[in-house]
Amino acid sequence: MSKKQLMTTKITKYPPGEIIIWLFIMAELMVFGLFFAAYAVTRIDNIELFELYQQNLDTTAALYNTIALLSSSYFVVRSVIAIKHNQQQDSFKWMVLAIIMGLVFIIIKTDEFAHHVSNGITLSTNTFYMFYLSLAFFHYLHVILGLIILSVIARNINKGAYSAKEYTNVETGASYWHMVDLVWLILFPLVYVM
Repeated sequence: MSKKQLMTTKITKYPPGEIIIWLFIMAELMVFGLFFAAYAVTRIDNIELFELYQQNLDTTAALYNTIALLSSSYFVVRSVIAIKHNQQQDSFKWMVLAIIMGLVFIIIKTDEFAHHVSNGITLSTNTFYMFYLSLAFFHYLHVILGLIILSVIARNINKGAYSAKEYTNVETGASYWHMVDLVWLILFPLVYVM
């Protein structure tokens, strides 16, 4: 490789994106981790209650949401790969698909919350629903924030703000979105299946 090629080649840094997002992700994962630990410990002390009310959750909707988030993360990865190859149109297309799948998650989850509310279920119904609703809604808010971030990135991709030479913000947003996906992959089996 010539000196000129070395000078123009962008060095891939690890972790991808801005370091500040990784500090934020670590803080968020610690908060969710504490929440999950409290859920698990409380479940051990109230196993019959948790198992009884867990059966009322819509595992089919949760499975669709898992598929939606996994698909969305795949599309985000494709968007990052495309921008690294200076394919702005493809990157934009993949990011829009990621946003659409994130919106599918929001629609399904909103319907699930509405079902619980219409049946008079609140945080004070019992210990299981206090944890379930708190965890699910906290994650739901993170999905909304992630969709806002992805939407801003998609708009900027469409305006030509990113290229093979500068895509750090795309990686930063992708890193956050993958954290949201990871949290769901823990929340889904912990709350809906176990």
